[in-house]
Amino acid sequence: MALSSEEVDPVAESLSRDLDIVVETQIKNSESQEKVTRAVSNLFKEHGELRVDEKKVEFVSSNLESLRFIKNQFRDRQVRAAARRLLILNKGESDSTFLLLNKQAATVSIAALCDDPAESALGPIVLRIRSPKLGKVIDWITAGFIPKPRETLQREEQVIEDN
Repeated sequence: MALSSEEVDPVAESLSRDLDIVVETQIKNSESQEKVTRAVSNLFKEHGELRVDEKKVEFVSSNLESLRFIKNQFRDRQVRAAARRLLILNKGESDSTFLLLNKQAATVSIAALCDDPAESALGPIVLRIRSPKLGKVIDWITAGFIPKPRETLQREEQVIEDN
């Protein structure tokens, strides 16, 4: 169920306390500043500040709702498990994590994940998240993802091998 712009998600609101979100991408010499700015603003539409200079575009927010569009994209494109895996993998031992998003896909409002910066030919859009409640923030972004029990995964792998 989508929230209207007037509705408040109490979970997102509580997780927004002591939260830092920074989105950044470089503007290459061959790129249009306007198109790169539009790519970032296509994914990060509200609840933050867009900063543009001649070398980079940055979006800064302390409101989890600024990630609502990519949260919905992950759900709609059925990549919540991949997003969760990358957020956890990129976390390390700190209270921050990051995701890489394909800049070209963002120009058409698609939040496509990258495992490696090289997967985005003109460089990725880097989403950095810092929160003392990072696990809960990751849960919110990937909400609806239900890990399968190991036995179920093994049965599914066996079925694939048998076919």
